[in-house]
Amino acid sequence: MSKALTYRAIIIKERNIMAELVTMALFCAALIACIITNISIVPALLAGVVMFLIHGKITGHKFATMLSKGFATMRAASIVVVTFVLIGLLTTLWRAAGTVPFIVANTSSLVRPHVVILLAFLLNCLMSLLTGSSFATAATMGIITMTLGTSMQVSPVFLGGAILSGVYFGDRCSPVSTSAQLVKTLTHTNIFDNIVLMLKTSIVPFIITCAIYAVLALCTHPSAGSIDITGLFSSAFDLHWVTVIPALVLVVLAIVRMDVRITMGASILTALPVCVLVQHMDWLEIGRALVFGFHCSNAQVASLIDGGGIVSMIKVILIVCISSSYSGIFQETGLLDGTHRLIASMAKHISVFGATLVTSVVASAVACNQTLSIMLTDQLCGNLENDEQRKVINLEDTAVVVAPLIPWSIAGAVPLASVGAPTESLLLSCFLYLLPICSLVRTLIADRRKVSD
Repeated sequence: MSKALTYRAIIIKERNIMAELVTMALFCAALIACIITNISIVPALLAGVVMFLIHGKITGHKFATMLSKGFATMRAASIVVVTFVLIGLLTTLWRAAGTVPFIVANTSSLVRPHVVILLAFLLNCLMSLLTGSSFATAATMGIITMTLGTSMQVSPVFLGGAILSGVYFGDRCSPVSTSAQLVKTLTHTNIFDNIVLMLKTSIVPFIITCAIYAVLALCTHPSAGSIDITGLFSSAFDLHWVTVIPALVLVVLAIVRMDVRITMGASILTALPVCVLVQHMDWLEIGRALVFGFHCSNAQVASLIDGGGIVSMIKVILIVCISSSYSGIFQETGLLDGTHRLIASMAKHISVFGATLVTSVVASAVACNQTLSIMLTDQLCGNLENDEQRKVINLEDTAVVVAPLIPWSIAGAVPLASVGAPTESLLLSCFLYLLPICSLVRTLIADRRKVSD
């Protein structure tokens, strides 16, 4: 009797493993199909929900319980949706009020031929810290620095690498970054505590990156450019100093650690009168921009500044809401239990951070975007670390910066395409490589010291 029960248990276990493998293979196939056909991955994510529910039913779980768990984790993640909407409003009004044009016009004048690669990195770091968006930074300061650099005969490969490094420096640690907000929500931590930690771990990679780009500048033979960025933006905006006030409000409130939603709300309220009184926009025009994004009437400027709006955030909101339901379904069905055991075994040999790094590479390759990569990595590695602050750094120093290094991921492909840089620029995105490498070395050294003690 016992042998029969044991044999039956083995059969059930093998069947469950096969069901798990088939389900994950079908899910990956759906994601790949969306990528190949160049459509949104949202249909694949919805298909994933159906697949995971069917897998759960096959392995003996009730639909009602799985759906209940899925909706519970979706509701928990939906808190970040409010922040995403505020980011869409903020990025629109900073464009419309002339805040972004003012910053770009006044910082691009710093670019000099022999330091153009280094300055491309630093200026995009600054812009991404203010906007919290890699895509928005690439579409503004990224295009400006690429245009200035190429006009000085600097290689687009070098410039593209520096720009991609810069746009993800701020995308990682800005208080208005969607990725930073997502990590905060997943780990139930304070965004400003997280930023302090992120800045600490980024110091060494940042310094080395600056040194590398400074050395690369010595290998180039630039000439003086002739593009008048200030004149270009002045033709479409009134670049009065008051246009920078919304950015100053954001920075000041962030420094005093005000709640990020209050911080963004204050910046939004500050930008509205600037749009009306300085840029002479009417309220109907502002309302349309808030929903659909800002669109400049000057075609030449429009290619550099257009964007933002609530509509621009719908895709990322859908990705977060749908994929967050996976957590509840996985908890109920144990779909990832086998993968968790494999990753836990890996962590014993190469540290928790090392296992998280390897997982993030695979997750980024499958997800093809930063948001889902972060969520998949958290799903798979969240149980390895009990300390929430370490969990934050593990995610921020892996999934957040690894995703743009995957050649077929939109995280890196879109910014590079925006600025007209070749895919080879990924090889020179030094900060994105150095951050996880330095963190891995630091972790391994710390683990070795614990063992020796």
